[in-house]
Amino acid sequence: MDHASRSEPTTPSVAWSDPLAEVSASLDIRTRGNLLDLDRQLHRHWALGRNLILAWCPSPEGLTVLVVPHYALAGYSASLSGDGDRDRETFVSALLAGSRQFSPHQLLTAARLLGTEPVILALRQPAAGNDAEGKLIDRLVRRYGVSYVPSRAVALFDIVGFGLLRPFEQMTQLNSLAHSLNSAHSKMLGSQLKVNFSRSTTGDGFYIWNRDLGIEANTSLYHLMHLVLADNAIARAKGRARTVPMLRACFHVGACYEFHHAEGLNPTLYSQIVGDVTIELARMIERALPGQILVGDFETDESAVAEARGRIDTVQFIDRARLKLAQLSGLELSGEAIESIKCYLTGRPCADGSFTIRKLSISDKHGLTHSVFNAKVNIYRRSADPILLGIEDRGLRADEAPLVTTSHIVRPGGH
Repeated sequence: MDHASRSEPTTPSVAWSDPLAEVSASLDIRTRGNLLDLDRQLHRHWALGRNLILAWCPSPEGLTVLVVPHYALAGYSASLSGDGDRDRETFVSALLAGSRQFSPHQLLTAARLLGTEPVILALRQPAAGNDAEGKLIDRLVRRYGVSYVPSRAVALFDIVGFGLLRPFEQMTQLNSLAHSLNSAHSKMLGSQLKVNFSRSTTGDGFYIWNRDLGIEANTSLYHLMHLVLADNAIARAKGRARTVPMLRACFHVGACYEFHHAEGLNPTLYSQIVGDVTIELARMIERALPGQILVGDFETDESAVAEARGRIDTVQFIDRARLKLAQLSGLELSGEAIESIKCYLTGRPCADGSFTIRKLSISDKHGLTHSVFNAKVNIYRRSADPILLGIEDRGLRADEAPLVTTSHIVRPGGH
């Protein structure tokens, strides 16, 4: 029996969270009522997570949506061997990437390939058909599905020695890190570097990412990471032992899947990510030293606009990030204004006073090798000691730095 021919699923009567709460003031009564009715219909077809709602398009009755059992995507991509697997995986990735609004032809084609029938949802009032309403519908549909993001920057903060702490100390240190995240984000809101901030816990730390995409969004996240580490460093200097965590941090750009948390029997507005980028970060953090900042070896799109895309690597990304540092000048850390910031990838000194950039290789617990860079951040304040974050390159050549198995010079770069 295909999906569309099943009887409409029923769910227990539960408290329902308003997905439009953040934009209620900007909506007229007609639009808000229409969208809330649509969300309730989407919730019924979602059926407590049994199904995913992957796409939509306007129809004369209201909307046509693509509803697929949650196991169908994995079953579809794994149903052939050899090259067929790659073709189907590519199709699924393309299906989940970008806007959830499809053309009628695209939606019908996807439904046919996935072995389901489109579902028609009647609206109380015809859709207005404008871009603003389309974005809100897209937002509602995303809550009940999965999205694929080909390139997203993610930072990972890890509390050193977390498993050896007493439960009360673990709680205190996680709360301290959460405060540093909030404090840094608050400071960024006052600058020209905007971060549409999201996070999820790893148990002994946090992943953080920017909901916005593109080189500017990635750069802003990189600088947010600096401010988090700086706030933590100040708190460590002032706090008592075991109340403020010692951190290690990693930054990488890569692909991931994004889906929304369920709270009770409803999906929330907050999302979770998992994919190549989080796997790589987890491998990197295993080998990072206390206080160290590692940056992954990546290539990413220069622009979020498809027709303007070029590729830049890690070294070029850091070069661009350095150009944005002046926008953080004047922000206050512990009551003292930032005068200047230097961020760079470390390497060996040259005779002319410049520095090379050294790429490091680390081996994870599975015997796989990953290329990374060691990063430093120096924050200078007007009337206070500088905040020096990260580990100097010369510290990585000592016997106590087992993460370095091989290395080679990338190219000269100035600190």
